[in-house]
Amino acid sequence: MAMFSLARPLLHRLAPERAHRLTVWALRHGVVPRPCVPADPALAQTLWGLPFPHPVGLAAGFDKDAEAVGPLLDLGFGFVEVGSVTPRPQPGNPRPRVFRLPADRGVINRLGFNSRGLDVAERNLRAFRARHPGGIVGINLGKNKETADSASDYAAGVARLGPLADYLVVNVSSPNTPGLRALQSRAQLDTLLARVGEARDALPRGQQPPLLLKMAPDVTEADMEAIAETARGPSLDGLIVSNTTVTRPDDLTDVNAAEAGGLSGRPLFGLATDRLRHMYRLTEGQVPLIGVGGVENAETALAKIRAGASLVQLYTSFIYRGPEVITDILNGLSKDMRSANCSSVAALVGRDA
Repeated sequence: MAMFSLARPLLHRLAPERAHRLTVWALRHGVVPRPCVPADPALAQTLWGLPFPHPVGLAAGFDKDAEAVGPLLDLGFGFVEVGSVTPRPQPGNPRPRVFRLPADRGVINRLGFNSRGLDVAERNLRAFRARHPGGIVGINLGKNKETADSASDYAAGVARLGPLADYLVVNVSSPNTPGLRALQSRAQLDTLLARVGEARDALPRGQQPPLLLKMAPDVTEADMEAIAETARGPSLDGLIVSNTTVTRPDDLTDVNAAEAGGLSGRPLFGLATDRLRHMYRLTEGQVPLIGVGGVENAETALAKIRAGASLVQLYTSFIYRGPEVITDILNGLSKDMRSANCSSVAALVGRDA
């Protein structure tokens, strides 16, 4: 923890992407020591048959090519989601494309699904599984910018990486790939998930991971109702609520607030949590939800859980606080559970929804 505290000011003097690459390199090469993360049995739960040691995971976007999965789990995350992975390598959008908003504790990115492709991700994941038999890893799938048949790209990701995943995520909610969010509409979503489901069902028995959809916070009420209806059917096993937003709260003060792209971090918390609560109601609590957007301490993590999230993910607060954010959240959740006389974190899910 002390190492991150010392390194953070130096990293934040670098351009965001350069600091990110340096951090991933340090994790891959064992420069980062393993912290002591409390293991409160009351925080454990089983979802989709997977034993989550606690509900705090790392969101997709940090480890796009599955380069540092083991070290990230060793930092204390209860699970790690890699990606988004596209079938073919693509560079993404021109730089600069990531902007810190330190005054607002946010980040804006317009990366555009930069990915080294399925071959690299598969090789890295196989190496991880060979060295690290435990640990829950989700794989977030995207599409190549130039692909007209979007479903074929997602199906290819399922076929290649499904056997290596504890769960798979269909990401149709990034704001930085033209036309991607249109796939959340009822007609396109049903067609897409039918193809993806066929690819998942074609995997060998025992290698058919649960399938989740990652949705945007900027969807219409009609789209939310359609997503909820689909989620309650056989094609999906859960939802991730939510991706970044293209909207901008009026109270942003940082000079980078006008940059184009998806906004994450503290400014996203209210919108994303409202969408989470609403989706919990629409699905009547019958669909496991992962809450993302503005999780930065025990208070915000608990708010997500009470709004309907069985699990939470963070990324932006990891940039600003380092791995100490994990320990702080876990200690705070344990304290909150004792105050509420709850014997398991699952008992808090949806209490405020």
